[in-house]
Amino acid sequence: MTNPLPPGRVRPDSLVTDDLELLHTREYDTQVFLKGDDHLVVRGTLRDTKPPGMYVSDDPDPLDIHEMHMELLIALDGLVITQAQNHMATHPNEDCPAIETAYEALVGLSIARGFNRKVRELFGGPRGCAHTTTLLQAMAPAVMQSLWSVEVLNRRKAGWPVESRPERGEDHPGFRTNLNTCHIWDEEGEHVVKIRSGEARRVPIQISQRLKELGRDDTTWT
Repeated sequence: MTNPLPPGRVRPDSLVTDDLELLHTREYDTQVFLKGDDHLVVRGTLRDTKPPGMYVSDDPDPLDIHEMHMELLIALDGLVITQAQNHMATHPNEDCPAIETAYEALVGLSIARGFNRKVRELFGGPRGCAHTTTLLQAMAPAVMQSLWSVEVLNRRKAGWPVESRPERGEDHPGFRTNLNTCHIWDEEGEHVVKIRSGEARRVPIQISQRLKELGRDDTTWT
């Protein structure tokens, strides 16, 4: 069985080697779109696939087991879900789609902190579809990441150079949504302490590298 990951995606010391037999592939895909000036549309897809010949002998093609789609309309004000659409395109049992409409109960929830806990309360166990519920939990962080992009678009609309934006420290919406979400954003950690002291945030690695590739000085970004 060939290595299931493309070149460059596997570390030299990875446990994934060319002599392993692939058993299962699960893929998550989430896209977040800006709708007007005050809403986001979030589209999530989950796919489970078995490799060729795993379930059906001598079958030359992979076999799709699950393909779940979820679309949410979210108000930027409070990140409240105002519309939810769930569709099971591929499912192993005829009765699987009977649970689709249950996810309309998402309407009125905020996708900010506490969302995953509420999702488990509403759809955990026999109250929902395990795969759709997992998809929702994977979609929520993408929504939070998209808020940085919303700010970039707003700055551009206002005529501000994105790469020379002022640092707003604790007033920055990204500060509030990221605080205590990981070790970098530990409220007592070096990164947060520097922001609170007014020190300019370091240029993200990817942006610094890309600016250099384009022959531009990354010091202009902050």
